[in-house]
Amino acid sequence: MAEKKATKKAAEPKAAEKKAAAPKKAAAKKVVEVVINAENVGFKAGDVYQTLFAAEKALSVKEIAKQAKITEAEALLGMGWLLKEGKIKGEDNLISLA
Repeated sequence: MAEKKATKKAAEPKAAEKKAAAPKKAAAKKVVEVVINAENVGFKAGDVYQTLFAAEKALSVKEIAKQAKITEAEALLGMGWLLKEGKIKGEDNLISLA
């Protein structure tokens, strides 16, 4: 009986080693849903425009999104609207007022 207990104790560290060696799962990407309609995109365009106006310099998409407190996808939607109207321009991956 003493031999069986010793065998179980010896097997436990191996199981722990397998768990430690297992690769970690990547965090699931967060899905962001953006409502695409003229009203919502127009509001995002306003957010982008106001952010660029307040900054008084060219900004990257990431900076615009952070300062406007919107997602990068929403910033891109708003930028598309403003580009079509000729209100902004892009140079060297930076966006500025036209």
